[in-house]
Amino acid sequence: VQLQASGGGLVQAGGSLRLSCAASGVSFSIAVMGWFRQAPGKEREFVAAISRSGGSTYYADSVKGRFTISRDNAKKTVYLQMNSLKPEDTAVYYCAAKMVGLYSRDERNYDYWGQGTQVTVSS
Repeated sequence: VQLQASGGGLVQAGGSLRLSCAASGVSFSIAVMGWFRQAPGKEREFVAAISRSGGSTYYADSVKGRFTISRDNAKKTVYLQMNSLKPEDTAVYYCAAKMVGLYSRDERNYDYWGQGTQVTVSS
């Protein structure tokens, strides 16, 4: 099972980035997908999650209204569109797959993880 995250980079405050996470070796359509992030010196935190069908989405309060999670089951890919980026969004962003049960904000409930992609927002 592999999750390959991409799309990170350096952007100015107020800018946008779109992260992608491509899955292989897993039944993608049955996985709840999530994005988490870890800033330097901080614990990894929940950012967003999306249900198997894509019909339900969940966000951390800190990104609600600015970030949008979506998925394309045919392409086995989940996306995170990040708008109005702030310096405090700077972190390594990880995608994760949860194979059983409903969505969760707890990283311990996710079964598979991507390698992470760096997002840096300059002020």
